[in-house]
Amino acid sequence: MAAEADLILVIDAGTTSNRAMVFAADGALRATAQRALTQHYPQPGWVEHDASEIWQGVLACARHAVAQVGGAARIAALGIANQRETVVAWDRRSGEPLARALVWQDRRTETICADLRGGGHEAAVQAKTGLVLDPYFSASKMRWLIDNVPEVRAAAEAETLALGTVDAWLLYKLTGGAHRTDAGNASRTALLPLDGASWDAGLCDLFGVPQRALPQVCDSAGPFGTVLPELLGAAIPITGVAGDQQAATIGQGCLVPGATKATYGTGAFVLANMGAAVPASRHRLLATVLCQLGGKRTYALEGSVFVAGSLVQWLRDSLGLIDAAGETEVLARSVPDNGGVVIVPALSGLGAPHWRAQARGAITGLTFATSRAHLARAALEAMAMQTRDLAEAFAADGARWTHLRIDGGMSANDWMAQDIADVLGIPVERPGFVETTALGAAMLAASGAGLFANLEAAAAAMAGQRSGFMPAMAQEARDRRIAAWEKALCAASG
Repeated sequence: MAAEADLILVIDAGTTSNRAMVFAADGALRATAQRALTQHYPQPGWVEHDASEIWQGVLACARHAVAQVGGAARIAALGIANQRETVVAWDRRSGEPLARALVWQDRRTETICADLRGGGHEAAVQAKTGLVLDPYFSASKMRWLIDNVPEVRAAAEAETLALGTVDAWLLYKLTGGAHRTDAGNASRTALLPLDGASWDAGLCDLFGVPQRALPQVCDSAGPFGTVLPELLGAAIPITGVAGDQQAATIGQGCLVPGATKATYGTGAFVLANMGAAVPASRHRLLATVLCQLGGKRTYALEGSVFVAGSLVQWLRDSLGLIDAAGETEVLARSVPDNGGVVIVPALSGLGAPHWRAQARGAITGLTFATSRAHLARAALEAMAMQTRDLAEAFAADGARWTHLRIDGGMSANDWMAQDIADVLGIPVERPGFVETTALGAAMLAASGAGLFANLEAAAAAMAGQRSGFMPAMAQEARDRRIAAWEKALCAASG
């Protein structure tokens, strides 16, 4: 008897690794495979990935995960979660990339953004897209590739150029030619109006991006195409796609207005569900599409911090202060306080709510008494302080948090989770399964494939248990932390 197709395969294409996971309909993890992704830093501020390496890593992980559960006949649907804003340029005829992918962390397009800001375009762009003019977003990266890579320019002139974020690249390779993206990913490019069905011709002209090179904008759950049978062993339907932060928000069950989550991975990203009304921020937060289902959009306010887990990685790989990320919790607990040390992790500028591209990282308060334990503690404390800055901006925009759901690899650190609750002064919840990005993509794919009646039913069936952290810090201590942080912020900003 043939095996029943009742499992969901998820591709989680992240910034530092690619993974494949297989989930059951109750949210249980049945298989996982992971492969590291090479980071290329050709110049200060430049961050690149090899798009072919992304694809080959994804394919290898998917094959391994599928084999662990007995083959593709068990897989009912496939979902994709991807690092957002990263841009891939490829040729439609050959299906091969024309340049390295420009990663969301890449800052090389600041001159393009500054020229547009200087031309008075930021207010109109933000009103239409919910985004500020910053190198973070995809449009300026697309423009840079066309202007600076002859192969990309030639493909654009020949009308064979395909541009897209990582989800579109993977969909193209998995299906053998479908050029599609979901509305959430599309909303991160600065080329999609928040209330527009597809790409805006005026925005494409402003950034110099050919609209014909862009993918079709689709719902976040539903048919995106089928996997070529020779890749995984069956024509698996692809039925859910979301950028990693949208996927994590869904995986955390933040499906009603006001529900808020923070993901601590390479960067840190806070999203608050704002419902069906298009939000607008007056405090330099981002308005974004959380998901689109049946042609109807749910929106979110977002605060994006560029450096979170990558700060700990920097302490490990560049400074050699620790051998493994897990050491930071032990070191933080080994000292009673930070010894006066404050770290502002502006290693690639400051994101929301500051948006200072030229800011640089700062370590203040160093003395001969400073130990690596103080530095490790200060690095973890920076997560709570950056989150606190976002909380203030959300509150000023009328979206005050009453509690916060956290996830991502760093959230497994109990000391950091408690410090976030202490600094914010609100309860913090953490799911038992912290990799909610993949779980959210599984929920989308399961609902898109008809395994559940809707996304709410999928979330109710697949979500797990949570643990909580209650604030316990005295207000005086909290005020001292905030004052020291704000002084260090001034140093980082010059």
